[in-house]
Amino acid sequence: MALQINPSILSADFSRLADEAKAVEGADWLHVDVMDNHFVPNLTLGVPVVESLSRATQTPLDCHLMIEDPDRWAPQYIEAGAGSVTFHVEAAAAPVRLAREIRAKGARASMALKPATPIEPYEDLLPELDMLLVMTVEPGFGGQAFLDIMLPKIRRTRQLIAKYGLQMWLQVDGGVSAETIERCAEAGADVFVAGSAVYGADDPAKAVRELRHLAEKATGTPGS
Repeated sequence: MALQINPSILSADFSRLADEAKAVEGADWLHVDVMDNHFVPNLTLGVPVVESLSRATQTPLDCHLMIEDPDRWAPQYIEAGAGSVTFHVEAAAAPVRLAREIRAKGARASMALKPATPIEPYEDLLPELDMLLVMTVEPGFGGQAFLDIMLPKIRRTRQLIAKYGLQMWLQVDGGVSAETIERCAEAGADVFVAGSAVYGADDPAKAVRELRHLAEKATGTPGS
């Protein structure tokens, strides 16, 4: 499977979101962090901004819902233009039903796990998903240091995906940079969310290319 780089708009300049989205149009997806100040102690953007972003860029939107009651709110993000919607299993009342609803509405269904949430209790849910997100920091804020203790969890998750022969993506989010992406790729991740490593660079598009090259080098994946 091709490796993917998803810049996180959380690290962009919120006063120029349309320009910031265009600056990374060589990326695979644009990662949009939605926080409600309840599930996580931070408040970011919501449905209206996602709708505006979807009109401002050709890059598909990957919405990560760090919110309470995703069962209620996730469908609205699909209607706003999200091509992939990630809910946290810790917040979902009925994760299988929610994943099926997301798929039925035409988006990719993804489930996220906080660092302390193990993958094993959710093994049977994997066939219902298009992607699984292993958080490599505590959700809520950008710019945090990568948690190396998540690498074994990434490996176990990749093994479970292989066990069932699934064509699902394994995403990592949090502290992904030129210093950490190779370790994530070697552990089995194939979708990488990068915030400050992209938007903190002088040339965000070049940063995306460099991160992709490092991940491909770590896995022996030929460049596109």
